Amino acid sequence: MSRFFSEKYSALVPYVPGEQPQNRKYNKLNTNESPFPPSPYALKLGREAAGDCQLYSDPDCRQLRAVASEKLGVGENEIVFVNGSDEILNFAFMAFCDKDHPAIFPNISYGFYPVFAQINNVPYREIPLREDLTVNVDDYIGVEGNVFIANPNAPTGIALPLSDIERIVAGNLDRVVVVDEAYVDFGAESAVCLVKKYDNLLVTQTFSKSRSLAGARLGFGIGNEKLIADINTIRFSTNPYNINKVTEKMGIGALCDEDYFRANCETIIKTREYTAEKLKSLGFEMTDSKANFLFAKHKKAKGGDIYVEVKERGVLVRHFGKPLIDDYLRITIGSREQMDALIAELEKIL
Repeated sequence: MSRFFSEKYSALVPYVPGEQPQNRKYNKLNTNESPFPPSPYALKLGREAAGDCQLYSDPDCRQLRAVASEKLGVGENEIVFVNGSDEILNFAFMAFCDKDHPAIFPNISYGFYPVFAQINNVPYREIPLREDLTVNVDDYIGVEGNVFIANPNAPTGIALPLSDIERIVAGNLDRVVVVDEAYVDFGAESAVCLVKKYDNLLVTQTFSKSRSLAGARLGFGIGNEKLIADINTIRFSTNPYNINKVTEKMGIGALCDEDYFRANCETIIKTREYTAEKLKSLGFEMTDSKANFLFAKHKKAKGGDIYVEVKERGVLVRHFGKPLIDDYLRITIGSREQMDALIAELEKIL
């Protein structure tokens, strides 16, 4: 770091995104992107919007919010759009957490949570997962802080049923509960239906996974009007034009092209189950993933060794060098052809 870097960030450990190599074409199964392009309608609207980019985008995303309100069954003032769901997670740390309101989340979960806490000078507590990598719901009832829960969890892919999510929300009525649903469309239950019942619930989702817009950067949050107003106070104080014109229009197209969205999700789920069976036949065991990835470890080979071997053979997967999950690999579900190519390389290695 330079000699000018603020001391308040001297201990900050930045989030490490998945590899995006430019020097070689890989079978890329490491960052949970969709194997499908954006919907044709989203592409059409995006191209049309590109010709109007000399003007600022609408900071209120009124057209997108109107469509989302209808499609998702929430009020227009109960939803806010952001530059990828990472942005609203950061906004939530900024808006609701401080020295008197710490953040609480699992010790194995989305790696950005501790980073957001550190950069916002928020104290936080990480609650260990069980040995089977599941969340013990009782650990999150009546806690002294705001709760951040990824459901399905990342990188395990394990989902809590809606009844357990409601237990956490109802058990912390004087604290905010943020449910991060980045992967909810691949087999988990969404908590959006609870928003009108609980004023302390904020649900976040993204267009990056199931709606094929990872490169467009679009996410959203749904919550009580007052919670959303708090988020907008932070948003308008940092980056009011956070959604560009092309992305907003593509978001409208993605929401309207429901058949395309559903078909892609169903295909990914089927490919996930197909890949799981292939991996089991090679000696892998894995969690019960409800996401667009598998979290798997081999009974004999080390996860780090497999990661290196498949990378040398042109396949990228994600390896986390943390205790309890050091031998696991997170494998994005790509196309059937991509998964068959991975299996073929694993057969050679093992």
